[in-house]
Parts: sequence; structure tokens; C-alpha cells
Amino acid sequence: MSNVATIFARKGGFNHLTIDPEGTVLEALKIMADNNVGSVVVRDSEKYHGIFTERNYSRNVILKDRHSHDTKVKDVMTIDLPQLKMLDTLDHCMQTMSDYNVQYLPVTDGTEMIGVISIKDLIREQVHQQKELVKYLKNYISG
Repeated sequence: MSNVATIFARKGGFNHLTIDPEGTVLEALKIMADNNVGSVVVRDSEKYHGIFTERNYSRNVILKDRHSHDTKVKDVMTIDLPQLKMLDTLDHCMQTMSDYNVQYLPVTDGTEMIGVISIKDLIREQVHQQKELVKYLKNYISG
């Protein structure tokens, strides 16, 4: 059964994009656009603070008539998300995302933040598992 560690292995590591809490929303959006992602981790050199997502932008900047160039990420980011562990199953991850109505969750190893899992990562892993099962069943049937 797949878990968070399996997803990170397929993704090729624990890479995640970051921005300092004092960074502007515009800077975060540029990082996201340049890397074709929907979130960035908000952290300084010492600690994880939260996650800034496209949803944060639409709900906390656009709808509140703020300006991207002078709004700090720390003022609109998502904080206090549940944290996943490396051995958490896909089912647990999906249930947690569903329960909290989020598309991104931080992954920690003890107290250290090591990455982010997205709903897209979970779907990719589910598709991969299904392909492997079909391949196995085809081989089994054809003997």
C-alpha cells in the first residue's frame, strides 16, 4: 500500500518552493507562475509558518480588495493545517484533505517540515496503482 514516502519517492524528493513570511503576495504569485504550481511554503530560515495557495489569493486578496504588491504573504496564508507523516496512507491523506477542505498539506518528520503533498499527487499515485493492478491482472490472466 502506498504512503506519503512512496509519493515523495516518485516525485523525486522533498523539493518544495518557499517564500519568506515578509514576502509579498505578488512575489509568491510570480514563484508559483514560474514553476507552474498552486502553492508555496511560507517559511523563514528557521521555521515553517504556513502555506500560501491560489485559494488564499482569491479569497484573502482579491475578494477583500487588497493589492498583491503590498500585501504580505503572512497576512493571507493558511496556518494550522494538519500535518502528514511519511508513513501516512493515501486514504488517510485523502480523508484529511476532504475533512479540512484543502488541496495541500505539509509533511513533517517530527517537528521539521519536509515537504508538501497535493491532491494532484494523490490522484497521480492512485492512477499509478490502478495501472499496476491492471498490468498484474493481464499478466495473471495470460499466464
